[in-house]
Amino acid sequence: MTDDEIQTLIEDATADYALGDSEAALAKLGRATAAAPASFEAWHAAAEVNFSLRRLDDAVVAAERAHALRPGDLFINTTLSRIWMERGDKARAEHFGAQAKIQGWKDQLKHPEAEKPL
Repeated sequence: MTDDEIQTLIEDATADYALGDSEAALAKLGRATAAAPASFEAWHAAAEVNFSLRRLDDAVVAAERAHALRPGDLFINTTLSRIWMERGDKARAEHFGAQAKIQGWKDQLKHPEAEKPL
């Protein structure tokens, strides 16, 4: 599959999920991750859909795959924090929450004009 085909598959899965068809979304994300195991977006989307369904084991596996691809990403660290909190592991949740905050601060330092208070 080409990068464009992978992206389309992820977008279709996102639409399926938004329309309430989580199983179709997961099937498409499974195809995307199988065809492009280095697709951060596919793994992150799979983590989020599984988390929303409370399939926490599958969610953490997908989130860890995404995190391995982009450990400094604010959103995957936030996702991991939410998953670990739901699983009852406060220490891990706090670790990933802190990583998300650090990344948020780094982003603010890089783009101070984007965060102006009203």
